[in-house]
Amino acid sequence: MAPGCLPTGGRGHHQPTFAVLPLTNPGAVVYEPRFVQRGGGTLRIFLVRHGEADAEAPEGLGDEARALTAKARASTAAHFASLTERIGSVSLVLTSPLVRTVQTAQLLSTILKHEGTLRAHRCLLPDMPVGAVTPVIDEHTGENIVLVGHQPSMGALAAHLLGMQSFPKQVNPGTIIAIERPDATEPGTAPAPAKLLFFAAPGQQVLDVIQP
Repeated sequence: MAPGCLPTGGRGHHQPTFAVLPLTNPGAVVYEPRFVQRGGGTLRIFLVRHGEADAEAPEGLGDEARALTAKARASTAAHFASLTERIGSVSLVLTSPLVRTVQTAQLLSTILKHEGTLRAHRCLLPDMPVGAVTPVIDEHTGENIVLVGHQPSMGALAAHLLGMQSFPKQVNPGTIIAIERPDATEPGTAPAPAKLLFFAAPGQQVLDVIQP
């Protein structure tokens, strides 16, 4: 097991291993696949772009250290609070290890009263391919999960899950894209097509349908 990583789950269960925050070395983030039980349930995925971040990083630090602005902390929290009934409870909050995404994930976790450990994964780092995220999603069949990441990755992942060539809406900071996908009922079979639950950008009306 890599330094800084802790296993989750009770005795006798095959569970994933995540880096437990806070993180100082994003390159050390490790995710070990867990045993997946196919149950024919429904996976609900909430894709979240981080809130507005400072234009510049603290002196001597890189882009990964850019934090949310004070204004964004307040406005993003208010936006998330308006969506709690739509989101409900979640089993996992997974975030890119960069400061701005971790802070966004912390805000959402607090508002949702999520009692699980906030976890980070390098598959959500900026510009990671969609293919890096889908294996992680597939390990959480029948669950409600939150993925906090960056743009254009969140829009690209939404388009991939929904079977679109590209995502038709601008994914502004703080936006949540909620998607529902029935799980595959048999090993080796493809899941049923996913559908949009809602698209919620700060300061805009929540959309239940978007046109390709």
